[in-house]
Amino acid sequence: MNPTTLLGMLGGVALLIAAIYTTAEDVTAFVNVPGLFIVVGGTLAATLISYPFKEVVRVFHVVIIVLRNERLYTQDDLEEIIEVSRLWFGGDILATEEEMETIKNPFLRTGIQLLVDRVPLEDVQELMEWRMQRLKAREGAEAQLFRSMAAYAPAFGMLGTLIGLVNMLKGMSGGDIAYIGQGMAVALLTTFYGILLANLFFKPIAVKFERRTEQRVMLMNLVMEGIGLIGQQRSPAFVKAYLENFIAHYEDELRQSDVEEALETAREEAARETERQEGR
Repeated sequence: MNPTTLLGMLGGVALLIAAIYTTAEDVTAFVNVPGLFIVVGGTLAATLISYPFKEVVRVFHVVIIVLRNERLYTQDDLEEIIEVSRLWFGGDILATEEEMETIKNPFLRTGIQLLVDRVPLEDVQELMEWRMQRLKAREGAEAQLFRSMAAYAPAFGMLGTLIGLVNMLKGMSGGDIAYIGQGMAVALLTTFYGILLANLFFKPIAVKFERRTEQRVMLMNLVMEGIGLIGQQRSPAFVKAYLENFIAHYEDELRQSDVEEALETAREEAARETERQEGR
């Protein structure tokens, strides 16, 4: 379980409950089932209209991913790349194939398999780039679904407000005070529910999932660069220095411009490190 995500959600709910208990004489006044149905049902209906059913069902899968504490195993991938580069640089193809069977990262394993099969390096990098772009597109669409739900929820909250106001005005014309209070409750609480769901659940889940995608793309960039260096017959010392400098300087910098700058910096420092080792 991801502790920060769980802590944020539980903390937000706890803060809301505490605020209601300390300010309201009757906490049940904040419970309105019709208003909640308007927001949740309307948001779900609009989402089903906007997206294919298969993508909407994946909402539950995305929530599980966000709540799960998922590791990227960057250091393990780095060590595997360095070991493969050592075997490949020494021309031991058989040992490289045996080492490939122990690699857990499927993206890395695919790249090495293509090198072993003597696929041109340009084609290997093109295929890996295509897979990376597909991952970004697929997970970006899943995050966008939550952003759409975050936009729909307040809108249906306003729709519930209008329904409540209409009922309230009708009650005023009949002089029924109880009916006026019921209409006002729907009017206010639907907006409350819409804003709450959008800003405490839907939008934070989208941001969290996008952050996870950025981290995975950075790791895939690292793997792709490692495969490129191996295919270029770079020495294991150069590969090690290159990738370690990349991780050390820009592990937390996940925007695309920072990744490109990180790659350039890593190339320069790896070249200097190789020159120092060769000069010994």
